Amino acid sequence: MPRLPIYTVDAFSAQPFLGNPAAVVPLMQELEADTMQLVASEMNLSETSFVQPLEIHGDNPWISCSQYSLRWFTPKKEIPLCGHATLATAHIIYNHLGHAGDRLDFDTLSGTLSVRRDGQQLVMDFPRNEATTLAKEEDQCLAPLVAASCGGLKAKEVLLCRTLKYLLIRLQDSYSRKELETLEPDFSAMKQAHDGALVMGVIVTVPGNGNSSYDAFSRFFAPLYGVNEDPVTGSAHTVLGPYWAEHLGKDDLTMLQCGRRGGAVHVKVRGDSRVDLGGPAVTVLEGHLSI
Repeated sequence: MPRLPIYTVDAFSAQPFLGNPAAVVPLMQELEADTMQLVASEMNLSETSFVQPLEIHGDNPWISCSQYSLRWFTPKKEIPLCGHATLATAHIIYNHLGHAGDRLDFDTLSGTLSVRRDGQQLVMDFPRNEATTLAKEEDQCLAPLVAASCGGLKAKEVLLCRTLKYLLIRLQDSYSRKELETLEPDFSAMKQAHDGALVMGVIVTVPGNGNSSYDAFSRFFAPLYGVNEDPVTGSAHTVLGPYWAEHLGKDDLTMLQCGRRGGAVHVKVRGDSRVDLGGPAVTVLEGHLSI
C-alpha cells in the first residue's frame, strides 16, 4: 500500500501532551478529499492538516518551496480555517522537512495565510474576524444553544461571527477563570438545539480582570464539527482578539484557553484587518500512514 509520512504535533505548547494536538500529512502527490476525510476520521484529532508544495523544483521542494496548499479536516468534515493545525504544519516544515526560510505562505480556503519564525515561537498572519450583535430572530433561535453551552452560568453578552459561524458568549463579569474551567456544557443538547445554519462553534469567555498575567480566558466547543471541546483554537482567537482589544483598550494581548489541556495564545490586533497569533509547538509522534 502507498505510504505517507505523518506527524502529530502539540501546538501552542512547548511541552508534549499540552496545547492542542494536530496531525500533519505532507503530500508530494494529489490525494482525494474523501481519502483525506477518512484519514482525519482515523486520526480522530480535532484537526488533521494536509500540506503540499505548490512549486516543485529541485531535489527537495520542502527546502526550496515557500508556498504550499493547505487543507484542514475534523473527524467529520473539512473546515475553512484552523489556527493550531496551521501552526503544527509550519512547525513540521521548519523542523522536520528542512525549510530554512523565515516565512511560509499557505493557500487555503481562507485565502493566503503566512507563518513566520520569531525566536522560539511561530507567528501566524490571519484574517481578523468580527463578532456582531444578534438580530432579534437570531437571538430567539439561538437561545437554547446559549443555555446548553453555558451550563447554568449567565451570559453578559452574546455575539455572532458570521464569517466563521462562531458564537461568542461573554459570561457575566462576576464569574472568574475558575467558574469557566468548571463549566460543563450539555453537548447533546447543543447538537439538538441548532442545525448549524448560523453556528458551528461556540466561544465562552471571561476577562482576566487585571489580577492575572492573562488578559482573558476562553473555552471553545464544537460538537457540530464532531469536536466537543477543542483545547486551543487559533481561529477562535481571530474573534477573541478584536473583541477584547476593543473592550480592554489594548492591541497586544495574551489569552489562555483553559480547557483540560489548555494553552496560551499571544494575539496582536493590527490595523489592516489582520491579527497575528503566536505560540510554540512540539512534535510528539512521527511515522507513516498506509492508505
